[in-house]
Amino acid sequence: MTDMTGWSVERLHEDHSQALRVERVLYEDATGHQRLRVIENPTFGRVLTLDGVVQVTERDEFIYHEMLTHVPIFAHGTAKRVLIVGGGDGGMAREVLRHPVGSVTMVEIDAGVIDFSREYLPAISDGAFDDPRLEVVIADGADYVRRTEGGFDVIIVDSTDPVGPGEVLFTDHFYGHAARALAPGGILVTQNGVPFLQPEELRGTMRAFSQIFADATCYLATVPTYAGGAMAFGWGTDGDARRTDMADLSRRVAASGLTFGYYSAEVHKGAFALPPYVAKLLP
Repeated sequence: MTDMTGWSVERLHEDHSQALRVERVLYEDATGHQRLRVIENPTFGRVLTLDGVVQVTERDEFIYHEMLTHVPIFAHGTAKRVLIVGGGDGGMAREVLRHPVGSVTMVEIDAGVIDFSREYLPAISDGAFDDPRLEVVIADGADYVRRTEGGFDVIIVDSTDPVGPGEVLFTDHFYGHAARALAPGGILVTQNGVPFLQPEELRGTMRAFSQIFADATCYLATVPTYAGGAMAFGWGTDGDARRTDMADLSRRVAASGLTFGYYSAEVHKGAFALPPYVAKLLP
């Protein structure tokens, strides 16, 4: 990411970029794994970047975190054990812990991300790190999934893009180990970038999912921070949770007593309706 006269320019794509005006740099440092930076922007509030790529902003993080969390948990209906791979900012844990789950394990490779997120982005975790149901494991997510005894009802892969430390989380081996770590009827969901600009990212995941799961597809949400259109989330399960009818899904949401900024039962169902340019990336 390069600053030019007060602008922070992302270089994730070869021929496309986005820029955010920098009001203030709050934090900048390199850990053993990544370069961390927090800036303030008038529209998006505090913005976290890793190696120059925007990861999360205070203003629109709720969309990403709600859709990766509540879609699988409400679809499952009785999730008690949840694994989050990545998610060092704490937003995913925050949303999962709004449900009456018994335990949440969060595996994050970089303790530095957690430490400075708690200090500089506390609104995102909103106390999640203090919840006794949350176990934080500092380890390589791929290695943890390979070694775990499993039994998870939902696994959420909140990874960075498939470069650097996050690259291994997009491999066939990782997906196979994650599938083995699911309990019967369990659901694996993954972040798969913006299909309009990153089609191969989704295509690769869907190819692997189709070989592993009885039900393999993706669903969409529009997150303003991630330029290029709707963002895709991979979905894999051997159960029939995606086919939960609208009446049952609406009852589950109403019974939870939870309120949301983006998620709803209607959005949940509609998110699986894929435009042709996305659908053609699936096997």
